[in-house]
Amino acid sequence: MRAVVSLNSGSSSIKFALFTLDEEGAPGLSAGGKIEKIGIAPALAIHDASGNIVHTRAWDDPALTHGDLLAWLFDWAAGHLEGRELIAIGHRVVHGGMDFAHPCRVTPEVLEALEALCPLAPLHQPHNLAAIRAIIRIAPDLPQIACFDTAFHHDRPAIATRFALPRALHDQGIRRYGFHGLSYDYIARTLAERDPDLAAGRVIAAHLGNGASLCAMAGGRSVDTTMGFTALDGLVMGTRCGTLDAGVVLHLQRRMGMTAQEVEAMLYNRSGLLGVSGLSSDMRTLSASAAPEAEEAIDLFAWRAAREAGALAASLGGVDGFVFTAGIGENHSDVRARICRRLGWLGIALDAEANAGHKPVISLPGSAVTVRIIPTDEERMIALHTLALLSATRA
Repeated sequence: MRAVVSLNSGSSSIKFALFTLDEEGAPGLSAGGKIEKIGIAPALAIHDASGNIVHTRAWDDPALTHGDLLAWLFDWAAGHLEGRELIAIGHRVVHGGMDFAHPCRVTPEVLEALEALCPLAPLHQPHNLAAIRAIIRIAPDLPQIACFDTAFHHDRPAIATRFALPRALHDQGIRRYGFHGLSYDYIARTLAERDPDLAAGRVIAAHLGNGASLCAMAGGRSVDTTMGFTALDGLVMGTRCGTLDAGVVLHLQRRMGMTAQEVEAMLYNRSGLLGVSGLSSDMRTLSASAAPEAEEAIDLFAWRAAREAGALAASLGGVDGFVFTAGIGENHSDVRARICRRLGWLGIALDAEANAGHKPVISLPGSAVTVRIIPTDEERMIALHTLALLSATRA
C-alpha cells in the first residue's frame, strides 16, 4: 500500500494528515492531527480516521522549532506506516504570486521563487517554506508538492484582479490574488457532489475562522473574493483588520510616527476581533463574555461579512446559494444568524432550528437562497492535488 502526507504549517501550529491509497489510488484518511503552541509549549494530538485520539505528547521546550517538531513527527509516522510506502508530501503554500497557478513539485528554483513572496504573506509563507526545508533535510529524495491558496482564484476575470494604481505596478505583480483557495476548491467539489444544481449556479462561500474571507463562485469557479494582494484584506479576522483605508496607514506613519514594521505588526497581530474587543481573538471567548466590547467585535465581524457578501452578490449578478465553512462558519450558529439576518434582502430565510443544530441545510424550504454548512478539508484537498500531479508526471 502507498500513502501521502498533507502538511499545513502555520506560525504556531502544524496540521497534518496521513492518507492511505486504495486499489484505485483514492486517498482515505488513516490519521491526522495538530501540533499547537509552537514557541510556547508545543502540544501534539493525533487522531485516527474516526476522530479518536490515539497519541498525545507535550514538550516543555519553547525553543523547539517547526523543523525539530517535524523531525519528531516524521519519525512517528515512519514507525506507524505499517507497511505503507510514503510516496510524497503535499504542502499548503499560501502565496503563489503571478507564476504559480497550479500545484507543482518543489525544486530549488521553486523554493527560491516562493521565498521572494514571503513579504506578501508574512504570517504564513515563511512557516510553509520552513516545513518544506525541514523535510528536505529529513528525506531529501521524497517528492514534495506545493499546493497554493491563491491558485483557485488565478483565472478570475481580469477586472477582479486590478487595483486602480498605475498599470506598471499591476504588471509588476501588485494585484488582487485571493486566498483560502484550497478550502474553496474543496467546497466547490463537495457542493457539486451534494447539490449539483446549486453548485452550477451562483454561490458565495464564507470561510470564517481566525483568517476569514468570502468567495463568489459561478459554476464552481472563482469570480471574485474579499482578500486581495495579501491575506490582510477583506473581512474582520482574529487579529487582522481586513479592508482598511490606505490613508490610515499613511496617518500612522506620518502623523503618529510609527515605523512600517510597527504598523505591520499592529495590522496583522493586534487588530481584528482582538483589537476591537481588547479581550481575545477567539470567537468562543468573546461569545462567553458580557463585555460590551466583545459584543461590538462580534457584531462588526458579522456586519462586515454581510457588507462584503453584498458586494460579491453584485459581482455574481445575484445569489442562489450561501455556504458557511471553517471554524466559525461551521460551529458558531449566532454568527451565522447575524450574517443571514443582514442578508435577508437577498431572499435568505434562515431555519433557526436547523441553524442551532448545525444541520447541513439551514435555510427554510421556501428560501430564495439555499444556505448550507459544509465542513472544509484542506488537508484532503492537498492530498488530491498531490496525487493528481504525481499521476500526471508519471503519464
